[in-house]
Amino acid sequence: MEEVQIQIRRLRQSEDLPLPAYMTAGSAGMDLTADLEKELVLTPLGRGLIPTGIAVALPPGFEAQIRPRSGLALKAGVTLLNTPGTIDSDYRGEIQLLAINLGQEPVVIHRGERVAQMVVQRVCKARWQEVDELPPSKRQDGGFGHTDDKVRKS
Repeated sequence: MEEVQIQIRRLRQSEDLPLPAYMTAGSAGMDLTADLEKELVLTPLGRGLIPTGIAVALPPGFEAQIRPRSGLALKAGVTLLNTPGTIDSDYRGEIQLLAINLGQEPVVIHRGERVAQMVVQRVCKARWQEVDELPPSKRQDGGFGHTDDKVRKS
C-alpha cells in the first residue's frame, strides 16, 4: 500500500492526546480526537465546533477528507455537517469538526474522545472542455431514483 509523509503540528500543549492514527491494519481513515479544554454538550439538533489541536501540511495533489465515526453516529446520533469535509493541501489552520447531535438526548463530548476520521486521498485538477453536445450514454439524464422501477420489476 502506498504511503505519503505528511507534516503535522500540535497547536497546543496536547502531548496527552494521540496524533491521528489508524485503529486497524485495514482502516482507510485515521481517528481524530477532541482537543477540548472542557466538555462540550451537544443538545438534540445542537451543533458545535470541535477542535482537534492539529494542523497539517498535505503535499500538493492530496486532500484529507473528514468523515463521521460510524460508532458515534450509531450509539449517540452524532455526525458531522459538511461531510465529507475537505482539508486542502494549502490549508495550514487547525482541523476542526462541525458536529451535530441528531439524537434525542444531549451528548457530552470529552477531551481525547475519538470524534471523526480523516482519510488522505489523491486529487486531480479538472480542465473544462466546453461543447455544444455531450456524448450519449445509456443512462442519459436519469437521476434521483430513476432505477427504482427497473429494480422492482426484476
